[in-house]
Amino acid sequence: MSIYDLTAYEVLQQEDLSDLKSKGTLLKHKKSGARVLLMENDDENKVFTIGFRTPPSDSTGVPHIMEHSVLCGSREFPVKDPFVELVKGSLNTFLNAMTYPDKTVYPVASCNDKDFQNLMHVYMDAVFYPDIYKQDKTFRQEGWSYKLDDPDGELTISGVVYNEMKGAYSSPEGVLDRVIQSSLFTDTTYAVDSGGDPEVIPQLTYEQFLDFHRKYYHPSNSYIYLYGDMDMEEKLRWLDEKYLSHFENEPVDSEIHLQKPFTEMREVVQNYSITSEESEEDNTYLSYNKVVGTSLDEKLYLAFEILDYALLSAPGAPLKKALIDAGIGKDVSGSFDSGIYQPVFSIVAKNANVEQKEAFISTIEDTLRKIAEEGIDKKALRAGINYHEFRFREADFGSYPRGLMYGLQLFDSWLYDEEKPFIHMKAIPTFEFLKEQVETGYFEELIREYILDNPHGSIVIIRPEQGMTARMDKELADRLQAYKEGLSAEEIAALVKATKELEAYQEEESAPEDLAKIPVLGREDISREIAPIYNEERQTDGVKLLYHDVETNGIGYVTALFDLSEIEEELLPYAGILQSVLGIIDTEHYGYGELFNEINVHTGGIGTSLELYTDVTKVKEKEFRATFEIKGKALDPKLDVLFAMMREILMESKLGDEKRLKEILSMLKTRLQTSFLSAGHTTAVLRSLSYTSPIARFRDITSGIGFYEVVKDLEENFEERKELLIENLKKIAGRIFRKENLMLSYTSAQEGLAVLEKAVPQFADSLHTGEKESHGQCIIHCKKRNEGFRTSSKVQYVARTGNFIDGGAEYTGALQILKVILSYDYLWQNVRVKGGAYGCMSGFNRIGEGYLVSYRDPNLEKTMEIYEGVVDYLKNFDIDDRDMNKFIIGTISNLDRPMNPAAKGSRSLNLYMNRITEEMIRREREQILDAQQEDIRGLATVLEAVLAAGELCVIGSEEKIEEAKEMFGEIRTL
Repeated sequence: MSIYDLTAYEVLQQEDLSDLKSKGTLLKHKKSGARVLLMENDDENKVFTIGFRTPPSDSTGVPHIMEHSVLCGSREFPVKDPFVELVKGSLNTFLNAMTYPDKTVYPVASCNDKDFQNLMHVYMDAVFYPDIYKQDKTFRQEGWSYKLDDPDGELTISGVVYNEMKGAYSSPEGVLDRVIQSSLFTDTTYAVDSGGDPEVIPQLTYEQFLDFHRKYYHPSNSYIYLYGDMDMEEKLRWLDEKYLSHFENEPVDSEIHLQKPFTEMREVVQNYSITSEESEEDNTYLSYNKVVGTSLDEKLYLAFEILDYALLSAPGAPLKKALIDAGIGKDVSGSFDSGIYQPVFSIVAKNANVEQKEAFISTIEDTLRKIAEEGIDKKALRAGINYHEFRFREADFGSYPRGLMYGLQLFDSWLYDEEKPFIHMKAIPTFEFLKEQVETGYFEELIREYILDNPHGSIVIIRPEQGMTARMDKELADRLQAYKEGLSAEEIAALVKATKELEAYQEEESAPEDLAKIPVLGREDISREIAPIYNEERQTDGVKLLYHDVETNGIGYVTALFDLSEIEEELLPYAGILQSVLGIIDTEHYGYGELFNEINVHTGGIGTSLELYTDVTKVKEKEFRATFEIKGKALDPKLDVLFAMMREILMESKLGDEKRLKEILSMLKTRLQTSFLSAGHTTAVLRSLSYTSPIARFRDITSGIGFYEVVKDLEENFEERKELLIENLKKIAGRIFRKENLMLSYTSAQEGLAVLEKAVPQFADSLHTGEKESHGQCIIHCKKRNEGFRTSSKVQYVARTGNFIDGGAEYTGALQILKVILSYDYLWQNVRVKGGAYGCMSGFNRIGEGYLVSYRDPNLEKTMEIYEGVVDYLKNFDIDDRDMNKFIIGTISNLDRPMNPAAKGSRSLNLYMNRITEEMIRREREQILDAQQEDIRGLATVLEAVLAAGELCVIGSEEKIEEAKEMFGEIRTL
């Protein structure tokens, strides 16, 4: 039987998507009007997505709150948090939901057939029959609500989305992105924030929230996507019988309207918050933004990605260079946002000043005019095209399923034209077209038409204001106090009652019979086999080669590892700087822009990193190995070029180029600052671990806060420090880039091996020789600090850490289960659901490092108290076998992620370097699959040891850190 025989659907289009090894089919469900798209192929990592067009009319965040809320119980699965139950007990390879400016999507993925069907079932039920109509508590928990603990207490506002967006609005990048969009689309849905503005979220009523669901969450407004190796007829039949046939076709007005073009550019200025100690100088963001056609033009869609590369994103790109040379901003970046109906091309200068606005505009326009007249560097265009085509063909999306990323890209056209869902899936002919246009003036004409002569644009300035967070917090507190003073005693009593009722609801557990309705796999559904390890030790030209024999479609993945173990502690931050500098500084034969283009014309790219490998057989001795790594990928015939370019970077870089070093330090400082605000949880955990762990201390001084402090000092005192910087960079390079320090890792099929062995001697024999300075093994010194770092953020990242092996406990596979239990039960319930934080995590590794951390958390001391309660929680851990099974399956799901060829090689290398054997992995898996409740209760000793270490680090608002100053050894501004 074929899908043509299914009378419930009409087949509208079929497409041969041979470049993606897939067959595409577009259908319509006749009765309900639901749009359905299939991508059939042999990928076992199956994906299902249901999406809706959800254009908001205001910034109350109703699409975002709805996305959170529908996953909190439904008709067939009436538990409080089916999403969390699935995370705990499914073999999903992806499970989430996302709110965009004009759509909300609910994607799931799994390699297990039974599990995939379960995930589809829960998600379909959630979107069409959510429990949100039964009572308002989900809306108040996930969206916003007043919180008043007693009649004389302080009235506050809480809610998961409310707190998440307070965090998002604390970041200047977050503010900039939102203002750019609203500045360009004053009359369409893009003028408002679908995520929600914390100032506006409390205007949303429960009834408006329900109306939004009634209007948009209907099959007639839905987009359903199925990808992978499955019985498509069976899935379509199930969707029809179980859900779609129960709805009539109802026209839903959710059309995304085009913004009428401007006749002149707009200018918008908005403030963002910095701490009272930060300087307002060099802290402004300037952006120049233009609307570029629509996302239904497949040629523009890719051509502007290429232009972004050639003009802005590549190191040494002319527009970036012109702005940096003019002293406008410390970091210049570009972006092309093609995920909305009218894509936006932006040029951003970070860490600039308001008074540089005119120079910013004239530098951009003069440079672009010159480029349009004299022509773009053809090598840069070819490099950009090859860079994007290589990625399209390789389809390496890291840990994200390939089918998920294709599905999200389909929406870039499908959402705006039902007849054009596949245009961005057929990119190879477009790349061929663009290659033909390199010499024709096509790209120069795009610059004229869409940037220089296009008045539909904006200048957006995001400028710093000291203490703005504290001012806004006080204004809100005053408003809430005034509101409370205007309430009668009965109204105040009602608020206290509502607060207590919400807390009671959050404490309440779902009924066991309802929990039993969430489908769950059994332990018997899980294989006891471990993923294969591909390691073969070889020698080539006197260099150790670790070969990973994996089918890679003709691509070779090379990593050259240089031992760093003799670089002394005080030089390590400079090794971090060297890693950041190499590849984006001039070499003997290339300017750094030319170097980047040369690499991307011939290869899939080259990158550098510092890596740490712990010796798991010598945990108590805290032994580890540090390496400086240069990685690259290329098709087999281009491997010799790859090695030649690696050699050029390592051996010929002009490390004495003072001007470029200063630019790189400025850029590095800016990017580190940004990462502290966006990934404050990982920064806080690393810093806290570094108080007693030499491994974490190494990471901190080469990529964390310790590293940032060195970079900041060098950048701010460059003239005095530059000679020392150059001397240290040259010294480290001369000491580590030597043949005797080198080991190679190579992932490819057998036929690629001979090509590699031919290319190695020329590379290895051209490295530094001569007398080697020996300093013995590096010794790292740790010091417990327990720091509080003040930022302008409205939320906290609260970390507690400790080494449980030092505290007398041992590592066991059951700790992987504990991570799932804490992250989705104890911490989830207390830190997220009741505390209102956006996220909470925990982790425990083979070398004894344990941590608990919160993400975008409105609390600080309260969260620390919750951490203290975890030992009692574990001592009294008591759940039924079904729940225990769920936690085990959720744990295996985290371990058993499908891997692309590069990931198989990388995992094998990591296991080898950390001395983790097949037997250790097998034992860990057995410990997970055979774990019982008493094993989890036994882990209370692990948490006792972690907490007894007394290590903590918090990154957060000035006010909260000052309130809790007693807990810190040091308080500083970040």
